[in-house]
Amino acid sequence: MSFRFELIKTNSSSKARRGRMFTAHGIVETPVFMPVGTQGSVKSVDPTDLQTMGCEIILGNTYHLYLRPGTDVIEQFRGLHRFISWNGSILTDSGGFQVFSLAKIRQINNDGVLFQSHIDGSKHLFTPEKAVEIQEKLGSDIAMSLDECTPYPVERAYAEQSVKRTIEWAKRGKMRHERRDQALFGIVQGSVFVDLRLRCLDALMEMGFDGYAIGSLSVGEPKEVMFEVLEQILPHFPENSPRYIMGVGTPEDIVEAVSLGVDMFDCVLPTRNARNGTLFTSFGKINIKKNEFVRDENPIDPLCSCYTCRNFSRAYLRHLYVSRELLSYRLNTIHNLHYYLELFRQIRKAIEQDCYEDWKRNFYKRRGET
Repeated sequence: MSFRFELIKTNSSSKARRGRMFTAHGIVETPVFMPVGTQGSVKSVDPTDLQTMGCEIILGNTYHLYLRPGTDVIEQFRGLHRFISWNGSILTDSGGFQVFSLAKIRQINNDGVLFQSHIDGSKHLFTPEKAVEIQEKLGSDIAMSLDECTPYPVERAYAEQSVKRTIEWAKRGKMRHERRDQALFGIVQGSVFVDLRLRCLDALMEMGFDGYAIGSLSVGEPKEVMFEVLEQILPHFPENSPRYIMGVGTPEDIVEAVSLGVDMFDCVLPTRNARNGTLFTSFGKINIKKNEFVRDENPIDPLCSCYTCRNFSRAYLRHLYVSRELLSYRLNTIHNLHYYLELFRQIRKAIEQDCYEDWKRNFYKRRGET
């Protein structure tokens, strides 16, 4: 089955969009949050947990899976879905961000990126063609073009060079891409320079990708700058293609980005925070290791219907965390991921009912924010 995106509704009082993606492994309702399964595993939970929560798509990382266990191992299992026993959809990123952030040594040129593995120091070359080839062997439903990630702050001259390289790499990757059952997304770069972002977007649209991602935002720039960039560039994106902002973010960031027209999100925040004892609730965040929860018989969130909240008290969860019991990671992660997935169910329903801005005001009101 080839990839298809269907735009169902746009909210009348904002640019929030309700859509649906059709992939080789099922239907994905948008706006959507993709739990991060960097190494073929969403940390501390299994595929059954994810299915029970209503998760339809997860994210895997090309850089990590290429280094360990290796593309040849996953190919032996006829792809990542069978290797990890996940029947839903999978998006794999290009590995570009990890190359730039994790590799011990890296050299960037127009051909690609030569880097040393953060695991054993071995040398590898990622070209746009190789990034696509690896993802085709992984068999993900959505693959990402190799791009050059830019830090913040960055000089305009460097951002301009990065855009030029990203466009060229996207062209080369698209020419190499052959799998008809796998979508390929282009990534819009340009840092906080709106004209460079639009230049990159125009070039990618001319090539014609299945979807368009926004990279190198939420990398240290002020929040107002991130939203200003999104507000100015999103109206220029194709209406009938999914829009994916990479690595964002907090519930508040998500709520605002949806209102500007973003369809797809991923972030390590719910899983990483769970392992650090920070839990998301309808009234804000709580830190379960605090002494105030020693005898607390309440669930994490009285309004939450997740497995953790239905069965365990804050007192028990605090005990698990301070005792360093492994069960703490699983129960906390189940709750945080359920919170995120439920947040998106509410978002989709509000857009369907054409009351997204009212819903957003109530979202902040529950948190005691204006």
